[in-house]
Amino acid sequence: MGAVQETVSEPPLTGVEVVGPEVERGDEVLTPAALAFVADLHRRFNPRRRELLALRKERRARIAQTGTLDFLPETAEVRAADWQVAPAPRALNDRRVEITGPTDRKMAINALNSGAKIWLADFEDATSPTWHNAVDGQLNLTDALERRIDFTSPEGKAYALKPDAELATIVVRPRGWHLEEAHLLVDREPVAGALFDFGLYFFRNAARLLARGEQDPNSGPYFYLPKTESHLEARLWNEVFVHAQEALGIPRGTIRATVLIETIPAAFEMEEILYELREHAAGLNAGRWDYLFSIVKNFRDAGDHFILPDRNSVGMTSPFMRAYTQLLVQTCHRRGAHAIGGMAAFIPSRRDAAVNAAALEKVQTDKDREAANGFDGSWVAHPDLVPVCRAAFDAVLGDAPNQKQVVPVGEVTAAQLLDIAAAGGSCTRVGLHNAVQVGVRYIEAWLRGLGAVAIFNMMEDAATAEISRSQVWQWINNGVVLADSGEKVTAELVRELVSTELAELRAELGEAAFDAGRWSDAARLFEQVALADDFADFLTLPGYALL
Repeated sequence: MGAVQETVSEPPLTGVEVVGPEVERGDEVLTPAALAFVADLHRRFNPRRRELLALRKERRARIAQTGTLDFLPETAEVRAADWQVAPAPRALNDRRVEITGPTDRKMAINALNSGAKIWLADFEDATSPTWHNAVDGQLNLTDALERRIDFTSPEGKAYALKPDAELATIVVRPRGWHLEEAHLLVDREPVAGALFDFGLYFFRNAARLLARGEQDPNSGPYFYLPKTESHLEARLWNEVFVHAQEALGIPRGTIRATVLIETIPAAFEMEEILYELREHAAGLNAGRWDYLFSIVKNFRDAGDHFILPDRNSVGMTSPFMRAYTQLLVQTCHRRGAHAIGGMAAFIPSRRDAAVNAAALEKVQTDKDREAANGFDGSWVAHPDLVPVCRAAFDAVLGDAPNQKQVVPVGEVTAAQLLDIAAAGGSCTRVGLHNAVQVGVRYIEAWLRGLGAVAIFNMMEDAATAEISRSQVWQWINNGVVLADSGEKVTAELVRELVSTELAELRAELGEAAFDAGRWSDAARLFEQVALADDFADFLTLPGYALL
């Protein structure tokens, strides 16, 4: 890759090459046996992965022609049949509060100590996929499982796991099917990031977790599956799980996976996704920002009805979002799976008590609503929000681990899921400016290897950057006129806002700090994915070449 000074080592494996800079302790992860396991996954499953990515494009072409989606007639029997997913293991039965974050050492320690039931250890949206992050994250997870992880900051602050405390259960989110890991080549092809992340974690830790199972009920190889767009993609994951367990002599069904319903096509296949994974399924999660991004991406040329207003004005109480979450809870509880709510991304301020009070009230309202609507738990991005989320679910659950017995009544229709216009709201210059600010600031940090970034007291990740740049693209290509200024959104207006943002950042940071960053690269990438005639499926695809 052009931006990386490459070194090449050749493991004693036919057709396998590790290409990339050396990572401290990397030899502990990239052993011949581990690489052979990942290479086997690649050879068995990469051809089908490529076929499924092609099917995504075919479906998108059909949406462009028809302007709609619907439940699949060919899987109606699955939706009508009586079946359940496998019972949840003890560690995943109570999920009332989950914390998310990247797999660096400091974040790992803070998440494990947070008091949350689950830590979503994220190799996907909250991690910039540098080679260092991909390998170092694997080391950190194993160190965490062995309770030997610690960290000292440059300022001298020490971080360590709480002794004898019950730590959060680790649930790993590998990269989505669309991303590749360019630093591991098998038969001269890059492996899928999903197979790299899953394969190394499972190979290194599955037996370790099972061996500890009797003493530590929070042990097990558990995963979150991102960016799924169809039950066929879930079927591929199930095939990967079955093969991986058989290859390592792990009992079938040991792996448990929660699927993020964060794409609009997946919303129409929730039942089928659970069915395909039923022996390994743990639940579904409502991923808000990626879901909105997916709506824009898939219906970007379907007319005014699908134009999203300012992203911060689209809440979970918007009718189409309410339909989405109602269907998710219905589906999960009907099938015996957990329904997990969306992210509270607020980052508490140490300086502004008024900002904290207002934001915490919104978080409390959001989590109270999710608990009342039947969810079994929800996400937060900061340890200070764990008590807020826990209190909301404690009030509804009491001593019960979940509320799977609650099945919301009422049919959710395709029309309700697609009624974007009912969200109300408007497109404003304030919203456009915020989209540019968040997009440029996040991308700059991502290019420096940071995947979870605090911006304006919110924890932003790749998903929020995606919705920011996709809304800009949608507004331009649909001739949106801003409600508060009367301006038509054009590429020229966006470039003007980007230029103004860079000038303000230079003044805010100072010349030296600004020049030490990657602001010019970030601005170019943002303009590329927000202004180009052809819509990029994911900003991380062109961005990966710049890491």
